[in-house]
Amino acid sequence: MGIFSRTRDIFAANMTELLDRSEDPAKMIRMIILEMEETLVEVRASAARSIADGKEMRRALKRLEDLQSSWTEKAELALSKDREDLAKAALIERQKATDMAEGLRAEIDQIDETLKTYEADISKLQGKLREARARQNAIAARLESAVTRAKAREILHGGRTEDAFSKFDVLERRADFAEGRADALGMTGPKSLEEEIAELQASEKVDAELEAMKAALKRKGD
Repeated sequence: MGIFSRTRDIFAANMTELLDRSEDPAKMIRMIILEMEETLVEVRASAARSIADGKEMRRALKRLEDLQSSWTEKAELALSKDREDLAKAALIERQKATDMAEGLRAEIDQIDETLKTYEADISKLQGKLREARARQNAIAARLESAVTRAKAREILHGGRTEDAFSKFDVLERRADFAEGRADALGMTGPKSLEEEIAELQASEKVDAELEAMKAALKRKGD
């Protein structure tokens, strides 16, 4: 396919319609962008060749114009020396240079028109590329958002989340039981009669020992 045909197809392409028909919009838009980038490179390369050709032709045109001036001077010199035959031959050569120069001017004009077409095509291709890349970014953002929302819904409504919360309930019940045991160990009930009598006896014994210690200290002091 020629470069101009490919470029015109890209200009005529409706990206929205292409994406609607595609089973994989992200893949389709990557292909569209790749095609545009390749075409843009080819258009720029062709434009560069045309610019180079135009410069070469302009140099050749300048040489032909100088040649025309040179033959004109030679014809005038021949006429000044009464050599009409030489003057005529010089004018014939000048005409050849003139014809070649006119042909070059026509080619240069054609190259200039082609360059204008290239310039317009490059501008349009860049616009299409910006549109395609914007679509690509929008599609990527939508896909990322969809994946994120799907994960969030799976967390909120999925079976794994329910299992996790049911395990939390079991752990909380275990913690309640452990705290209950600790509280139970610290509990004390009412004292029995024997326990109360035993405490009194122990207290009496301590008091007797205390009195004995006080008496001993007093004797030492006396």
